[in-house]
Amino acid sequence: MGGLTGEERRIAGAVKGGASSLSFVGSSFIVLCYCLFPHLRKFSFKLVFYLAISDMLCSFFSIVADPWSGFGGFLCYAQDYTTHFFCVASFLWTTTIAFTLHRTVVRHLTDVEDLHSLFHLYALQFLTFYAPLWAAILYNGFTYFQVIRMLNNATRMAVGMSDRTHQFDSRPDMKALNRWGYYPLILIGSWAFGTINAIHDVIEPGHKIFWLTLLDVGTACLMGLFNSIAYGLNSSVRRAIYEKLWPERLQRWFPNSSKFRNQAQESELVSLKVEDQH
Repeated sequence: MGGLTGEERRIAGAVKGGASSLSFVGSSFIVLCYCLFPHLRKFSFKLVFYLAISDMLCSFFSIVADPWSGFGGFLCYAQDYTTHFFCVASFLWTTTIAFTLHRTVVRHLTDVEDLHSLFHLYALQFLTFYAPLWAAILYNGFTYFQVIRMLNNATRMAVGMSDRTHQFDSRPDMKALNRWGYYPLILIGSWAFGTINAIHDVIEPGHKIFWLTLLDVGTACLMGLFNSIAYGLNSSVRRAIYEKLWPERLQRWFPNSSKFRNQAQESELVSLKVEDQH
């Protein structure tokens, strides 16, 4: 953060630490759910688990950046490298989720689990930054657009050939489609200011814009929290938490809360097609 005053660096560091802490908590929650609820360990949620692991470790090394910076040398370099590594791995895991959706929903192929090892190689070894970042954003946007368009067409055809009851039953699927549309926006919202800041640093090196730096570190460090909410906190996870923590006696007293159990038909990630087509 060269070019900032000592006070500005302190404020930016506090924003970065606070945002990273929120992402660490959100990502750790998804990892904990994956470990506690075996029935969630389908291939679709396994990809979300790997995404959460990357976010969690990226957030952790961002949190410890300031304490380690005082040591300099190897420890500072190692911290910077590991943060960069897991941050890149995080947004590359989002492209594996988009690829899996596109392959199963648009191309009607069910071989995505066979590509599991290739996903790991891809996410952990492709280690440049802004080029793959925006390539990931464009790829995610394109694939989600195709998936949503195809399922919208299929839903309209189904509603047109069915009665009003079927039309009502299709609403959970439409809710999931609307949710998918926000996934590409996570990367854009998390890294737009970072990209602008990086371009500014190239054009005017040594001249930092304080407010842009705050937006850069704040939104980038919140990526793990955004991912954990959008990808991880789906209806299956909420239902598992509800069934685990909501006693049966209270379920009888508050029957309206059973809506969490009745959301099994809601489409969430690859569960929409992969498990049905095997």
